[in-house]
Amino acid sequence: MFDITLITMGKLKEPFYISAAAEYEKRLKGYCQFRLLELPEVRLSDAPTPVEISAALEKEAEAIISKIPKGAWFCVLTPEGKMLSSEALASKLKDVKISGKSSACFLIGSSFGMASRLKEMADFKLSMSPMTFPHHLARVMVLEQLYRAEAIQAGSKYHK
Repeated sequence: MFDITLITMGKLKEPFYISAAAEYEKRLKGYCQFRLLELPEVRLSDAPTPVEISAALEKEAEAIISKIPKGAWFCVLTPEGKMLSSEALASKLKDVKISGKSSACFLIGSSFGMASRLKEMADFKLSMSPMTFPHHLARVMVLEQLYRAEAIQAGSKYHK
């Protein structure tokens, strides 16, 4: 069975996000081995300087890199990534599976983004939209799209 890991920075706090994320995690596990890794964001001052932000992102990158499964196809969620339809994401994941990879790892960075070296090491950069979304809503959206991609591949009626 294919493994999917989602690495996120920070924990969900709002009950409605927790509930929605849990529902899609449960559904996704019907199609693959799914693992969610919540890593702590580096704490910053109320008005951090660009140097402080950069240092925090580098520290977070160290923690992230240590958690990426060995040999996994690595995808980062970033505004400068490529936008895909749900069908195209399903096709992309199918291609990853056909290529012989047994796992994929997706990364949602912190509220300040992610270190550039994470983007450089990614196999794919994915953008959800040119719009800005709350960080925690992005997690729910990614989980739903991963579930939808797996459902499309399985021929489920979920995707209409």
